Amino acid sequence: DSRARVLIVHNALLPALVSIRKELEYVKHIIVIGGGGDARDLDFKQWISAESADGAPAPTHRDDFCQLNYSSGSTGEPKGILHAHKDLPIAAQLWGVNVLGLREADRTSGAPKLFFTFGHGGNLIFPFFVGASICLLASPPRIAKNVFELIQKFKPTIHYNAPTGFAALMADPDFKKYDLSSLRLCVSAGESLPAPIWQNWKEKTGLDIIDGIGSTENYHIFLSNRPNDIRPGSSGKPFAGYELKIADENGNAIKQGEVGNLLVKGESAATFYLHQYGKTQKTFLGEWLFTGDKYYVDDDGYYWHAGRSDDMLKVGGIWVSPVEVESALLSHAAVLECAVVGQADDSKLVKPKAYVVLKEGFKGDDALTQQLVAHCKEKMAEYKRPRWIEYVNELPKTATGKIQRFKLRAG
Repeated sequence: DSRARVLIVHNALLPALVSIRKELEYVKHIIVIGGGGDARDLDFKQWISAESADGAPAPTHRDDFCQLNYSSGSTGEPKGILHAHKDLPIAAQLWGVNVLGLREADRTSGAPKLFFTFGHGGNLIFPFFVGASICLLASPPRIAKNVFELIQKFKPTIHYNAPTGFAALMADPDFKKYDLSSLRLCVSAGESLPAPIWQNWKEKTGLDIIDGIGSTENYHIFLSNRPNDIRPGSSGKPFAGYELKIADENGNAIKQGEVGNLLVKGESAATFYLHQYGKTQKTFLGEWLFTGDKYYVDDDGYYWHAGRSDDMLKVGGIWVSPVEVESALLSHAAVLECAVVGQADDSKLVKPKAYVVLKEGFKGDDALTQQLVAHCKEKMAEYKRPRWIEYVNELPKTATGKIQRFKLRAG
C-alpha cells in the first residue's frame, strides 16, 4: 500500500521477507542490518560507514511529511496516515509534558511496539523531546513475565500499556513477586480503560493509571485524565491545544449528557488517508477530525466512551453502549477479558452477545452464565444485559492489542 522503494530489515526477519520477495514490485533496494542478505542487498553497516557523525539537521519545513503510520485495523484494513514534522513536537508538548509531566529524569517503558503511535509517541518521541531515557522490550509483550522482568531490571518510572495488557499482568500468578516500585505512573490508551481494571490495579500496586483517547489520525492523545484528576472509567477532560465537540450525524453539537459522535480539532491532525479518497472525505472534515467514537459528557465535564460508531447497539429502539456491558462483566471475579457485539434473535431483533475469556480456575458452564447475567442485571438496566454468553480462549486482536469486534460480528 505504501509503495515504499527502500526496505531496511534486521537479519532476524529475513526468512519472513524471502517468501514474499517476488511480490514486492515497488521495492528497489533492501538494506540488511546484521548481514546475511544476498548479493543484491546492501549491508547496513557498510552503507552508513562513510556518513558524517555530526548529525546536521535537514532544512525541513514544519509541514513536510515526516512519517507514514498505519492505523491498527480494529475496524478493518489498516489505513496509511501521513504526519508532518510539526505533529511530533506539538503532541509531545501538549500531552507528554503538559499532561503527563514528563521530565528528563524519567525512564519510560511500554508494551506497545514502536509502529503503534501510542508506543511511538509515549516510548520514543516524547522521552526524546524532554531528554528522558527509554526501555525497549524485544520479547513479546503479551507474555506478562517479559514485561515484569523489563520493569524489574531497568526500573522505569512510567509504563504504557493497553487495558487488556494491564488485565493480563494482574492475572499472572507471579504478579506479587515482581518489584514495580520504580514506577510513578502508568498510562493506558488504545481502548477505553474499564473502571474495574483501574480499581484492581490501584488496589494491587497503589499506582494510578492515566487513561486517555487518541488516534493515529491525530498523532496521539487529545482527551485525557491527568495526575490528581482521574475519574475511573472515563477518558478524562480536554486539555489545552485541542478542541472537542460531540455532534449528531449532521455535525451539530448536541446537549450535554447525550451520546454523539466525537470530533476533535488540533494542529497535530493528519490531512488524508493514503490511497483512500472516499474514507478521507468522511473522516477529515475541514478543521475537524471525525474520530469514529461515540461519547457523552457528564455534569462534571468528564468524557465517557460509549463505543465505536459501528459497535453501538440499538436494543428495543434504545442505544446500548457495548463498553458499559463489558465494564459490568469485567467487574465479576471470573472474567479476564470480554467483548460485546450485537446479534439478532429469532425475531430478527438485535440483542447484546458477550464473548468472554475466563480467568484461570473458572469453568464456563450454565451456572457461571447465570451468575454473569445476574451480575449484569445488578449493574445496569435489564434490557442492556447480554442475552448470550459464549466462552472463548482468546479474543481476536490487532497487533496493538485492540479487540477486533468486527470479526466477532462476522461470526
